[in-house]
Amino acid sequence: MSIRPISEAKCPDLRGSVAAMQRAAELAREIAIQTNTGIVIVRDGQIVHVSAAELREVAANNAGTRTTE
Repeated sequence: MSIRPISEAKCPDLRGSVAAMQRAAELAREIAIQTNTGIVIVRDGQIVHVSAAELREVAANNAGTRTTE
């Protein structure tokens, strides 16, 4: 049995789910920065606590590299 990419799913909701999760993650990071709270993520299979300060640093570094579409 071969595993097809989610982008090839028949259900449009399923095809859009990855983008929706990415938007939700970005919003969670923004809220964590605004409220000065950390978030918990899974990175490389490990649970990682990320502080608001770390999130601010990453956001500042990414601000200069983003392009508008």
